[in-house]
Amino acid sequence: MTRPLAASLLQLPPGPWVTVLDALCAHFPRIDRGQWESRFARGLVEDEAGSPLTADAPYRVGLGVRYFREVIDEQPIPFRETLLHVDQHLVVVDKPHFLPVTPAGGFVEETVLARLTRHLGNPALAPLHRIDRHTAGLVLFSANPDSRAAYQALFRERRIDKGYEAWAAPLPALDFPHVRRSRIEPGEPFFRMREAEGVANSETWIDPIERTEQCWRYALRPVTGRKHQLRVHMAGLGAPILHDPFYPELSEQAPDDPARPLQLLARRLAFIDPLSGRPREFVSELSLLSPP
Repeated sequence: MTRPLAASLLQLPPGPWVTVLDALCAHFPRIDRGQWESRFARGLVEDEAGSPLTADAPYRVGLGVRYFREVIDEQPIPFRETLLHVDQHLVVVDKPHFLPVTPAGGFVEETVLARLTRHLGNPALAPLHRIDRHTAGLVLFSANPDSRAAYQALFRERRIDKGYEAWAAPLPALDFPHVRRSRIEPGEPFFRMREAEGVANSETWIDPIERTEQCWRYALRPVTGRKHQLRVHMAGLGAPILHDPFYPELSEQAPDDPARPLQLLARRLAFIDPLSGRPREFVSELSLLSPP
């Protein structure tokens, strides 16, 4: 088995454990102790400085542990990303449906980050933002740690114009363009979000750009960047995005269906480059079903 490309870092929390191995087994109960012992034996658990730890390394509160995620018999994802732009600071990629941006759940090597790192030979690559694996479209990566903070600030300070498209049910009773504001919080199970009472922490601009009898194609502009924001807002309006397996109700778990991808596309990203001061715009080469 090849060594994973990037390590995750865990600061060990307070607990009754004797060894680092004990702490990791308690913190990640879904991972078998034997798998952790194998990772220690193969040098896939390190201290914060990058030195390998042994399975009997003593536990200490606050110890920084670098561990390499891996999935036994990880299933290949047949859909390929398209590289749209590369320079010394930025990498822009068109991500297909079903491909995760970063390691999560059952995916480590079959992610955009791992594929790009191998293809470009740049272990310093880091995503500047995320779109979930069911969504297709544009993702920006930082290629240079020295300029990363300047580009991260574009998202943090809302100085980047993000344009999405989605197919969903008609909303003839709404006046457009419509702005949806609500409070989005974690729901159940842990990977779903929900709208709740309280001060709004999310905002989305919505306008139809194509209308058919059964579905409308909407332009969506998220002002904020909450997890699953567009999917939650459209479902909250009574027009869940077509083929959404999470909203408004969680579908039964099933293999990915290439014929029924979530009809949500990250179409456009535009901003003033923080280094050059010049306007930049990237547009996805992908498209949604027309019409579904």
